[in-house]
Amino acid sequence: MAKLINVLKQCEPMASHCSLRAGGIAQNFFMPVSIQALIEFLQVNTKPILLVGLGSNLLIRDSGFQGVVIKLTQLKSLQFNRNHIMAEAGVTLAKLSRFTQENNLSGAEFLSAIPGTVGGALAMNAGAFGSEFWQFVKCVHTINAFGEIFERQPTDFDIGYRHVKPTHPNEYFIAAELTFNQAPSNQNIQQLLQKRNATQPVGLPSCGSVFKNPDQHYAAELIENSQLKGFCIGGACVSDKHANYIINHNNASATDIENLILHIQQTVKSNFKIDLETELKII
Repeated sequence: MAKLINVLKQCEPMASHCSLRAGGIAQNFFMPVSIQALIEFLQVNTKPILLVGLGSNLLIRDSGFQGVVIKLTQLKSLQFNRNHIMAEAGVTLAKLSRFTQENNLSGAEFLSAIPGTVGGALAMNAGAFGSEFWQFVKCVHTINAFGEIFERQPTDFDIGYRHVKPTHPNEYFIAAELTFNQAPSNQNIQQLLQKRNATQPVGLPSCGSVFKNPDQHYAAELIENSQLKGFCIGGACVSDKHANYIINHNNASATDIENLILHIQQTVKSNFKIDLETELKII
């Protein structure tokens, strides 16, 4: 196995690190090989920071990020102790789902259908098929901009649907201790993946669901009933397969995508008097 090394670059195009394949330039870009390397970097860093994972729920505006983007995907330690799992922020949700199955634990099957990392799932309370990530969080480890580490409990956060607000601001998730079930699961990973593939535009550059579902409504249904399936601005188009997905069909700029989001919001508001809130984080 090749040895992992810290990566430090300048003027890195963020389109290479976001699943929408669009976005501006990061002034500096750092990929730490370990939490200790991250601590040491933050202790000497003086620039604004942005921590990212797979970029599957992220859009960096075309003007870019004037600071350091820190990508955590090399932080991928995964350890099992009885029915507890310690997972670093860069572990993919698909890998975590497989790992729980290998250790005869259940509850994480839904994660196999979410294209993201533990860090991203913590930040947005990722969910699918009726389950949400924070249901399984025992505690989390965070880091601040000075490289100081903290252990926080779920009670330290206001947690809701696709919503996680800390009571200790300016800290970033680097790991989580998770508790899964020892009872057999009634969910099958293969069936969940088949369901995802049948209903979502898998394999095309997108960010997953763009909008949160409003109370008692589905965002996809509101968008489809607004006759917006297939509607494009520049290279950004509403998916023909699932209306809550935006596809980068033809080298869309971040501005194309953001303008399409705004058009969808305005159209749905005009038709149904409902405000659509984005799941996608725009920086």
